[in-house]
Amino acid sequence: MRIGYYLSSEECGPGELVRQARLAEAAGFEGLWISDHFHPWNDEQGHSPFVWSVIGAIAEATEQMRLTTAVTCPIMRIHPAIVAHAAATSAVMLDGRFALGIGTGEALNEHILGHRWPPADVRLEMLAEAVQVIRTLWQGGMQSHRARYYRVEKARVYDLPDHPPPIIISGFGPRSTALAARIGDGFCTTSPAKDAVELFRREGGDGKVVAGGMKVCWDEREDRARATAHRLWPTEQLPGELAQMLPTPSHFEQASQLVSEEMVAEVVPCGPDLERHVQAIERYADAGFDEVYVQQIGGAEERFFETYASEVLPRFTGKDVRRPAGDAREGRAAGAPG
Repeated sequence: MRIGYYLSSEECGPGELVRQARLAEAAGFEGLWISDHFHPWNDEQGHSPFVWSVIGAIAEATEQMRLTTAVTCPIMRIHPAIVAHAAATSAVMLDGRFALGIGTGEALNEHILGHRWPPADVRLEMLAEAVQVIRTLWQGGMQSHRARYYRVEKARVYDLPDHPPPIIISGFGPRSTALAARIGDGFCTTSPAKDAVELFRREGGDGKVVAGGMKVCWDEREDRARATAHRLWPTEQLPGELAQMLPTPSHFEQASQLVSEEMVAEVVPCGPDLERHVQAIERYADAGFDEVYVQQIGGAEERFFETYASEVLPRFTGKDVRRPAGDAREGRAAGAPG
């Protein structure tokens, strides 16, 4: 199983995201996820840069890293024709190292233009049609589309990669997982759900990539790590559909008052005990995932990358995967914190 790094656009400004991409490559991580939000989940996180600008900078800052949006919502805030345009440019700049991760999004980010937030079944219909629009425009030439949710009139994307980037579809329930199997080139989710992987394979996803995302908070002190994870990511333990339905960071902060530090520590490995980190990663391998992307919560990135490069990543690759020390030093020096 490949181990990548998960860049948090909610926690980090644009310069810091680019810096972490460099550090991740120097440490030997095998790819990047980057979140696409208009708002952070809460004001403690405090950031939310425009992801497509950051992707352009990462394309210049890294040499080999594959990058996937995790995930872009192409159904409301950004028309799928614009997503097709942005993703094509990103794929060209990354020279084939880009994948478009998409999903049905959250009201937190998609309500901002004043449109009604549709129910889940409608959002899935919109997502399926959005994929049609994106793939149509990636064919090249002048294209039009007119269906239930979207219209495109005589549009052409001129700068296209040699091969269309894969479309990886996010799923958190049976319907979205089955849709990913039918129309996507892969499936992604943020829990090591073996039943979801099996459903995806059964419904047409056999041979397609399955990727997962997870969070950790490495720190030399477990108590400090637990406090940091709870301060920044209490949303990890919000139940049901709250993450899709609440419209503003302040609403998430109100709901998160019900989440204790102990509850967050149940799902986020916290502190210096690397066996906890390794066991959390192994749960994804045991569930049948091909890739997992690890996000470090709350800073200490240099020590996190050094520790993972020397003590965690070799557990899965069987070798020291770090680049020469000069590359790592260059990564730490480059880029300004956001």
